[in-house]
Amino acid sequence: METSAAGAGAGAGRRGSGTAKQLNVGGKLFALEASSLSLSLSLDPSPTATFVDRDPALLSAILSAIRAPSSPPAFPARILLDEALFYGLHAQLLAALSPPPLFGFSASLASTLSPASEPFPTALAASHDGSLCLAHGAGQLTYYSPALDRLTTFRTHLHRATSLRQLSPSLAVVGSSSSPGLHVYDFLEGRHVASVEWADPSDLRVLKARVIAIAARPPADAADTNSPIFATFECSHRENCILAIDPVTLKPVQEIGRQGGTAAKSSSPGRVVHLQELGLVFASSVSSGAFGYSGYMRLWDIRSGNVVWETSEPGGSGRSSRFGDPFADADVDVKQMVLYKVCSKSGDIGAADLRRLSDDPWVYMSSGPRGSGGGHGSVLHCYKSQVFVSRKDGLEVWSTLEEQQNGRYNLGEQPRAKEVLDSKGINENSYRSSYMDTEEDSKRGMIEMMEGGGDRLFVTRAGMPAVEVWESSRLAGAISLS
Repeated sequence: METSAAGAGAGAGRRGSGTAKQLNVGGKLFALEASSLSLSLSLDPSPTATFVDRDPALLSAILSAIRAPSSPPAFPARILLDEALFYGLHAQLLAALSPPPLFGFSASLASTLSPASEPFPTALAASHDGSLCLAHGAGQLTYYSPALDRLTTFRTHLHRATSLRQLSPSLAVVGSSSSPGLHVYDFLEGRHVASVEWADPSDLRVLKARVIAIAARPPADAADTNSPIFATFECSHRENCILAIDPVTLKPVQEIGRQGGTAAKSSSPGRVVHLQELGLVFASSVSSGAFGYSGYMRLWDIRSGNVVWETSEPGGSGRSSRFGDPFADADVDVKQMVLYKVCSKSGDIGAADLRRLSDDPWVYMSSGPRGSGGGHGSVLHCYKSQVFVSRKDGLEVWSTLEEQQNGRYNLGEQPRAKEVLDSKGINENSYRSSYMDTEEDSKRGMIEMMEGGGDRLFVTRAGMPAVEVWESSRLAGAISLS
């Protein structure tokens, strides 16, 4: 019979400060801190070792992975995570198996995910734990665990899923630009749960409305559990609105920003972001054609349903000082309360402080020589206090000088850097950009979708039947001793 006292350090770097608990796992003794174990094991009053009829090799592998995160685990991550649930070590093991904090300027392509059938992605939904729900092919959904193991694949009733968000603990909301309704699926059991339709008894034209965009997120803590789902619905005659949906009852509770017509200023928003702290909803719409890009951005007050700020490009209310260079995409850094856009012609990045909005609130930053290809077809995504921008010649990331110089911090947890804001608002001199990928990486194609989850950035490219997973190296920010 072997004894493993090293298990007492199961707290991932934490030294034993509590009562040690003896476990006899399949004939092998382990000493673990009682506070780190599941309730059923830690409360056992027996003075002798508690016998557990399970595989000791799996527990040894779990403890080894927690102590040495950089070493490859002896068993597949999915098996170890399932086993860790029994002992109450799931959170510690998941933290050990997860990548280090995501810093765009030091990230690289870590792996690729490709479903076995119909692998071309149509929508992405990442969660705060690093898991991914992927829509692909003819209405299929595939779920990858936080360890990026493929857990399930099933076909929905939709012909093609074009908008997707995860809900906790195992639900996903799905929309399609070709099929009506917002649909909720249990992606672990592969079954349809409910559907939400936009209806208006006073207007019979509101019928079979399709979902264009969804704003919903898995709750990272208890405060997020009642955060509503926001979905953009559009009818065949172009009437559209944003519906607020209760996440528990899955019933519409409010209609925001209803508009109709074929004009660019009244088209359905393609991006919706819930600014919970401010009680606002951000909505943007972008269209492109032979004459270039046009679009709008609006902020809606959730309680009153009124527009509190808007801008249209080119021309219109709140006109940008860069007339003739309309934005190609826009997103909001919810933590930092900054609105970003990428200009379609110059490719410059515009930033606006949401607390200092005006008719023309933009401060512009220009890329280096490699980013001189403009912003046509660019996609912009805010995550972890960084701005990721896809371009024809690669994947660019913008961050503040303080964030670039201190590679040990988790950017998503830091307050806004003092250097970013001066007495007049955003200071463009505090931003720096770098390219995440090499020129060889960019040859794989233009990036179409980006989604951050956990400490990963998930990326899809035009014509590529896979999802790229970008992570920072564990050596990023290391100090040389030579």
